[in-house]
Amino acid sequence: MAKSILVFGETGQLAREIAALKLPDSFTLTCLGRDAADLSQPSTLPAIIDQHQPAGIINAAAYTAVDKAEQETALAQTVNGDAPGVIAQECAKRGIPLLHVSTDYVFDGSKDGAYHEDDPIAPLGAYGQSKAAGEAAIRDALPQHLILRTAWVYSAHGNNFVKTMLRLGAERDALRVVADQVGSPTAAADLATACVDAMRQALTYDRQDIWGTYHYGGEGAVSWHGFADAIFNLAEPVWGRRPTVDAITTAEYPTPAARPANSVLNCEKIAEQLGIVPKPWSQSLAPVVKALLAA
Repeated sequence: MAKSILVFGETGQLAREIAALKLPDSFTLTCLGRDAADLSQPSTLPAIIDQHQPAGIINAAAYTAVDKAEQETALAQTVNGDAPGVIAQECAKRGIPLLHVSTDYVFDGSKDGAYHEDDPIAPLGAYGQSKAAGEAAIRDALPQHLILRTAWVYSAHGNNFVKTMLRLGAERDALRVVADQVGSPTAAADLATACVDAMRQALTYDRQDIWGTYHYGGEGAVSWHGFADAIFNLAEPVWGRRPTVDAITTAEYPTPAARPANSVLNCEKIAEQLGIVPKPWSQSLAPVVKALLAA
């Protein structure tokens, strides 16, 4: 009998890529959106999990409006902190694993070098604080968890930096992009494959050494400015032109929520423990840009 994986967050970048994956016949996917599973109403989640009786759960849903979270702190906390705790409690009752996607925003970005899983967290704003609360709630409720922290996620869907740059680059001759924040751009398609691969391992093998927190992001590091340059390098042959990209500082582009200056994640643990090796971020960027330009 096929093992069912329940996925929360159907319309988000990650869940859309998860739904597009071809799984072996021994596994099935059921993806639920906000209309069917609203994480802003955590009390409704136990009945939903009861209804579907999954063998494992992937939580790809989140409140991700980083700046808006500064005003909607209670909602961010409910979706990102309380709801994952409820899901973890339900998984514990049923003896099933949970894979939960978290973020680089649990760190303050002050470290010199890539962040490891056991580095101290110090979120700068409401969004990061809510995601840190979700991590803690899961750890408290369920030993059989996999928390995957990621960063700078992009795809051909939803709202993300790549889509924004292509839209603005098509409209303008010059852009100003922050150059003093660095990270590891992560294609949602790659992250989706990593999530499903990790869950399949959790459901297939009797391994107690896989549970815990992992980092997964595109291999390598780049600034937002360098990321924009790479996007326009790929777009230029299609457009026959490219905008200039002026480097600015974070101070020159103020936002309601502070961003980590360093969002680079060390991904050695997930490679060693689960055999999941991230691709170079630049390699994964090209097909996404191509798809967006062809749309």
